[in-house]
Amino acid sequence: MATDYDAPRKTEEDISEDSLEELKARRSDKSSGVVDEDEIEAAEGFELPGADLSGEELAVRVIPRQADEFTCTSCFLVHHRSQLVTQKNGQQICSECA
Repeated sequence: MATDYDAPRKTEEDISEDSLEELKARRSDKSSGVVDEDEIEAAEGFELPGADLSGEELAVRVIPRQADEFTCTSCFLVHHRSQLVTQKNGQQICSECA
């Protein structure tokens, strides 16, 4: 059961004043917490991974690798030369992968 922490708290006197009929009505009204949601409507809003995106166009400008950049042979990302760590076998590895 959800708790409303913003609601004013009842004192012991308020709790003892609750009528027996009110408590019975709350217990019998179990459907009040149930959410009636159409599963089909809810599923229409979700996009699954691997969806067909063949009609979509990319609006990203691709810039070629600059002279002061390198491609890491481990993660295949382009990094600035300041992140270059050369391994013993001569591979260009970034500082994150090293």
